[in-house]
Amino acid sequence: MKIHLQGDFSSLIAGIQALQEELAFSLGEEGVPLIIRQREGRSLQVSFENGSGQIVYGDKVCFYRAFGIFIKNFQAKQSNFHIVEELQFSTIGPMFDLSRNAVMNISSFQLMIRKLALMGLNSALLYMEDTYEIKEEPYFGYMRGRYSQEELKKLDDYAYEFGIELIPCIQTLAHLEEFLKWSAASHLKDTRGVLLVESEETYSLIDQMISSVSKPFRTKRIHIGMDEAEELGRGVYLNTFGYKDRLELMTSHLTRVLAIVKKHGLSPMMWSDMFIKLASSTGEEHYNMSTAIPRHIVEKMPADVQLVYWDYIHVNEDDYERMIMKHKAFGKTPAFAGGIWVWNSFGTNYGLSLRTTDAALKACKKEGIQDVFATLWGDDGFENNSFTALLGLQMYAEHAYCRELEKDKLRDRVKFCTGIGEDSFLYMNELDEIPGVSPGNNVQTNPSKFLLWQDVLLGLFDKHIEGLDIRPHYLNLESKFKKIRNANCSLDFIFDVPEKLSAVLSMKADIGLRLKKAYDEKNVVALEEISTIVLPNLMKKVEDLRRAHRDQWFRINKPFGWEVLDIRYGGLLQRIDTACKRINDFIDGEIDRIEELEEERLYFNESVKESTGLGWCSYYYRIASPNVFFHVLPLY
Repeated sequence: MKIHLQGDFSSLIAGIQALQEELAFSLGEEGVPLIIRQREGRSLQVSFENGSGQIVYGDKVCFYRAFGIFIKNFQAKQSNFHIVEELQFSTIGPMFDLSRNAVMNISSFQLMIRKLALMGLNSALLYMEDTYEIKEEPYFGYMRGRYSQEELKKLDDYAYEFGIELIPCIQTLAHLEEFLKWSAASHLKDTRGVLLVESEETYSLIDQMISSVSKPFRTKRIHIGMDEAEELGRGVYLNTFGYKDRLELMTSHLTRVLAIVKKHGLSPMMWSDMFIKLASSTGEEHYNMSTAIPRHIVEKMPADVQLVYWDYIHVNEDDYERMIMKHKAFGKTPAFAGGIWVWNSFGTNYGLSLRTTDAALKACKKEGIQDVFATLWGDDGFENNSFTALLGLQMYAEHAYCRELEKDKLRDRVKFCTGIGEDSFLYMNELDEIPGVSPGNNVQTNPSKFLLWQDVLLGLFDKHIEGLDIRPHYLNLESKFKKIRNANCSLDFIFDVPEKLSAVLSMKADIGLRLKKAYDEKNVVALEEISTIVLPNLMKKVEDLRRAHRDQWFRINKPFGWEVLDIRYGGLLQRIDTACKRINDFIDGEIDRIEELEEERLYFNESVKESTGLGWCSYYYRIASPNVFFHVLPLY
């Protein structure tokens, strides 16, 4: 397809050219005429009539969404069309977690930016705990893949070409474990992850943080974090200065941080949960719908910061409306941050993500929320990746450009913008929606993680899957992934790990149960088959998975952080090897029992008995072994 651009497109040409390969078009005077006009506002119009096209757009990113709509309809041989859309929010886009080992490399980030532009999303938060450069602090992000200021500027320049605002999202109180672990930072530490408030050295560091992270970006907005700081004042601070009310500590610290933000000419936002929790009867409850915000907390809250209400667990619109009203009690309309569940699992929980997103965005529209984000957290080493969330991000985009979500349009748009069909994305959900999980996967359950990493001899989650026929599920899922693979799709690589993980889990998911049954029945033939055939074949499939995961990691991310997953895979392979030896030693009479298999299997989570899922564990080290991985240090 060839296009002849007409009108004022000088500010758009770099972005248009960057999309040529992905959208399969070229530019030239002999092409289809496309007139481009800009006007005030947040709307777009796309039309084609009498052999000529026209795009009228407001915000710059609206043009790229409109441009994609034009190409899609023209390629579908629509003889005439006229489409009008209006952006419902001032700000909408993802939050990328760049702090849990997976720091996206520049080329994959640029690919992601192009996808966001086609969707029409106009912003992105870059969540960086210590993964940005502070020249005065060499241990800040040391060996963690931190971005240099030049790299962040390059990303900001690229996003700017598409009308996308990149906003730094940092931490100025808690979640700083990876910096505070160094002895060079010990003087800044209250507890493992919380800064020592009321210390001038702390505010000197925060000044350096804000100065350093804001320099590469055009935006004057900054997210200063401050969520989940429950340990505030309970470590070095308590031992040194004595007890002080957490609300007093929070507000006095926030006041100091806001003064620094103001000095740098920036407009701040922050997570709201600590103030909501402190308003509850226990001081710890985030989503207690009966909590009223007391006047004394409202009065202590500084006026010059925007609260960000985060929530990705509720499926009812009313719950979001009530929580938004609690935030409005502080006197300002909050921003909202939902989530696409890519974290703590190899699968993407679309069952929960799509329901929570639809309910939340309906409530946001009703309550006049103007700033909306979709968090893509990467807890515990980010075994998944942000590209698997694109269906969820497309849902945010389609909600953003209409009053009522049109599901057929969502399905059509995600196929065009990503090259991947909705059903293919939803296969990711089936990595965790296995037998024993209620249809729709509306709970937090992550069997794709715990069934991979659990030890074949110890089987900490074996009790959770007793009586369930899981092998056929993963065999079928492996076949599904194989059938949708398309080498001509630029994002096809995101299915390689799920395909090979399904192959592994079709063998490994219930191997602990099979092994325990054979041992208890003293079935030597079955034990020998497991040790000489099943487990060696499993090791080959695990190695295939490891290599595929490594290839995917280096394609998407900087190399730092992969070593953690390499160690996990290495540990898994060595433990399977040890299992073979233990079984063979028993068969050969070298040992009279396998002590690990003598133990009764218990539930990892007792609550799973009343759950519609199969349990949840956030941490690899808890899944792999009940024994000591490292000495647990005191809070400080």
